[in-house]
Amino acid sequence: MEKTEKKDNKKAKELKKDASKGKKSMLRELLETVISAGIIAFLIITFIGQVTVVKGASMEPTLQDNERLIANKISYRFTPPQRGDIIIFKPPLETKRNYIKRIIGIPGDKIQIINGEVYLNDEKLEEPYVKYRSFEDLPAFTVPPDSYFVLGDNRSNSSDSRYWGFVPRKNVIGKAWAVFWPLNRMRIP
Repeated sequence: MEKTEKKDNKKAKELKKDASKGKKSMLRELLETVISAGIIAFLIITFIGQVTVVKGASMEPTLQDNERLIANKISYRFTPPQRGDIIIFKPPLETKRNYIKRIIGIPGDKIQIINGEVYLNDEKLEEPYVKYRSFEDLPAFTVPPDSYFVLGDNRSNSSDSRYWGFVPRKNVIGKAWAVFWPLNRMRIP
């Protein structure tokens, strides 16, 4: 009986040892998974895209307050921002929060605003996306190199290039790619 008891004790110890190894390997596997997911999320947010929340009414009716969208950060690594793009950027005077506006002028463009109407390179700009127009004037100027002139679609309720100047290229984070929340308003802006 002693031999059987010794064998049973030995098997019990081995089972405990195996169970302990299983717990350690499960814990290690979980830790590796979490770290890998964190690294992948960091790379995606840094180089590919990020979630942005629309704050305020400056882009109405195109974008609504509290909508969530994905900003495409990779496309501007290969091509420069274009007129009409809706961009996410850090404004020149406030770097703590991101803004969302539409590019009206690219480097070299001549811009003028007369009675709220935008003139781009001496031609009136057709802007079907503007619902609420302001009625101020802005004398003619040229957009400098590596900069953009941006306006909100809700001109009467937008802090934009009319007030704080041009957006430097280095401040552009990405292009508004897709609204995904709320679900009933999913779309490409």
